[in-house]
Amino acid sequence: MVSALPLHNGSDPIPSDVQLRVAVVGAGYWGPNLARNFKAAPDWELVGIVDMDLERARKVAGPLGDIPVFASLDALLVGTGVDAVAIATPARTHHMVALTALRAGKHVLVEKPLAASGELGREMVGVAADAGLTLMADHTYCYTPAAIKIRELVAEGELGDILFIDSVRINLGLIQPDVDVFWDLAPHDLSVIDFILPGGLAPESVMAQGADPLGTGKSCVGHLTFELPNNGMAHINVNWLSPTKIRQMVIGGSKRTLVWDDLNPQQRLSVYDRGVNLDKASITAAERKAQAISYRLGDTWSPALPEQEALGLMVQEFAASIRQGRPSRTSGVAGLRVLNVLEAATRSLENGGDRSNVESSEVQLEGTR
Repeated sequence: MVSALPLHNGSDPIPSDVQLRVAVVGAGYWGPNLARNFKAAPDWELVGIVDMDLERARKVAGPLGDIPVFASLDALLVGTGVDAVAIATPARTHHMVALTALRAGKHVLVEKPLAASGELGREMVGVAADAGLTLMADHTYCYTPAAIKIRELVAEGELGDILFIDSVRINLGLIQPDVDVFWDLAPHDLSVIDFILPGGLAPESVMAQGADPLGTGKSCVGHLTFELPNNGMAHINVNWLSPTKIRQMVIGGSKRTLVWDDLNPQQRLSVYDRGVNLDKASITAAERKAQAISYRLGDTWSPALPEQEALGLMVQEFAASIRQGRPSRTSGVAGLRVLNVLEAATRSLENGGDRSNVESSEVQLEGTR
């Protein structure tokens, strides 16, 4: 067990034998999950739960050993020495809460989406970089053993060139009061695509179609498409109205196709050695039309995956990023790339599904964390 010592300056390295002190801001839906994982992690000492509703904060803090509770972030910062804060509040508040913590010299973890707009996200990334602090997006799905394995297979070339990604995230879900279905569900899929592709999420433009059959004033069903390198295509289907819950991503490569079924614990990943055999480089378009296409029908296999909770790996990565002074796997810049796609999707919706350009995420301050 590592020992807890007094608060450290955000720019100073923290020895590996010293616990980092963290507080969770927000005791609603996601905050309790973060608090539980920080409490269980040897790298961390959970020293506070912050929520305007103190009774709700106490319900989270009690089972974890009566962790101190605070009605505001300011009260926490005055009353307790912390190295980092984890923000699990409504998206519209992420920017304000994060800047307060960053300007106080604290490392910051923010649940998805990083902010309510790309402009606000860019400010957060810039402030963190200027202060030499870690700003990390809690893109939880990127820390699942399945996503980590997919990233590994793609990096090793096991799938070949990525030709398409088709992701479905539908269920009879909670209709959010402040965001549409794209901003609620698509960040999961976009963050995973950003995580597994070697070049990250970098479409020049997107097209989005949405529907609001319930008259809620926001899209409850949506489709988002954008181009991938090598003339590939990505499609994301999100839906709050489906009585059937599906969490599936199909990644088609020139060598193999992978299917991630997150609701199948016995076989989350399946790799199919099947596809179309066509030597694109050696023939012209006219020759291709006349050429008989051959199909490859090979074996199917399922990679073994460790049983590890994604949030546990995420808080471990947050600590490693702080200690090593490096960007996390889901850094603030990664969160900004997702934000920029979401904003482009919103513009596309407003223009009847027309193609909308994606803002550049080049806030690339050297060493951005």
